[in-house]
Amino acid sequence: MRYAKRSKGGWCFALAWLALNSGWAVAVEVGSAAPAGEVLARLEVLDLAAAKRIAVDGSPSLAAAVERLRQAEERVRQARAAYWPFLDMGGSAVRSELSNNAARSQLAAGRNFSPNAAFADPETFYRAELTAGWTLFNGFQRWFENARARFGEMQSRSALDEARRLLLVSVAGSYYAAQLAREGLIIARADEAFNLRQTEEARARRRAGSGSLSDVLNFEVQVNAARSAINDAERQYALARIGLAVLMGLPEAVIPERLELAALQTETASDLALPEAGPLVGFAETHRPDLMEGAYRLSQAAAGIGVARSDFFPDLSLQAALDGLRENSGRFESDDFGNSIGVYMTYNLFAGGATRARVAEARAGEREAERNLAALRISVVSEVREALANLQASQRELRLQQQNAALVQQNRDLVEKEYAAGQASLVRLNEAQRNLTQASSRLALARVALRQSWERLEAATGGNLADVGAAPAADMR
Repeated sequence: MRYAKRSKGGWCFALAWLALNSGWAVAVEVGSAAPAGEVLARLEVLDLAAAKRIAVDGSPSLAAAVERLRQAEERVRQARAAYWPFLDMGGSAVRSELSNNAARSQLAAGRNFSPNAAFADPETFYRAELTAGWTLFNGFQRWFENARARFGEMQSRSALDEARRLLLVSVAGSYYAAQLAREGLIIARADEAFNLRQTEEARARRRAGSGSLSDVLNFEVQVNAARSAINDAERQYALARIGLAVLMGLPEAVIPERLELAALQTETASDLALPEAGPLVGFAETHRPDLMEGAYRLSQAAAGIGVARSDFFPDLSLQAALDGLRENSGRFESDDFGNSIGVYMTYNLFAGGATRARVAEARAGEREAERNLAALRISVVSEVREALANLQASQRELRLQQQNAALVQQNRDLVEKEYAAGQASLVRLNEAQRNLTQASSRLALARVALRQSWERLEAATGGNLADVGAAPAADMR
């Protein structure tokens, strides 16, 4: 396949700038997938891809991450609201009653102007008002607030993808652990079948007078040992299925008994080929969700500097009001209303250095985010290289165990024939069978380890998100 070329630097800022200026919207589909029970009912075999899909659709922790993303989307809408004018409506009804002394003073004051003057006491005042305002300029604060909210939204989306990435590699690990337990069960049953066959043959030889009771007892002991191994393998397989069901988000933590896991696939030439480190590192730099999350966090911090610097500029706003006042009646008429409209400017001349300190704080936050992103990138590169080294070791181990298993199988078959012909001892046959069982177990472990190494490498680069459609396809083989 063709990998994404390694970035020369600044890719995170370019991505953030493009997202901000193109107005990307994050669409999250949740609740549209069929319930896990219905999906499982339609399956005949539970393969890894189906297990991953069910886990992503049913995980409660991912559902919580989706809700965090929705909160970030609503914060973007809140920030956009600052570009719109506001319109407020208010009203009041106030009943005012003067004290006796105040009433006499008011009456006396009125009579000084007119002998027949009178006033109402108590008196009710009704007020109605409609106020509109629009911020014309506030030092680009709205722009930077919108930028910060959008970067926060994209950061939440990256955090959701990061949760998916970690969940998928955990599901794969649990799935392969279950497959390994089942391989152990198959090996133990094969050991039981071999010793049962040897037991019957030993009994037949004893009845014919050419065998001994010790041979019969030996094989019966070996049968019991194999059955003990079967019991342990069944326990491990059951526990592995429970663990897988938990990661898949199944409410009862149970995979239906009728549903078996897919067989462990035979390795292909591409499975045993080692990819180059350079393209993998470049792919991880552009696809790891935690790196993208860190880049958006850095962009958020940069926008925070703009928000802090906006206090250095004046605020300019347009305001208009329609105000009505009426005494002793709530039935307003046109003559009861007055209006006003004006342009207002405020400019802070001195705030004790608070604005400068806020800018310095925001710049320090940006430097912190930048250092954290650099450290995270080193960690991601290290993780990719470690996963690649583990993959290489797993490939070598598998080739070695394949050769060894073939040799041990051939040796066991020869010793079995020699024992049947009376040319080999019972001890040697027991040892050859035990070696075969151990070699088969090591081969199964090596095959599963290879699969797990590929999964960890894909998770280290972020390519495993392609399994659930959360990232561009990434076939690294």
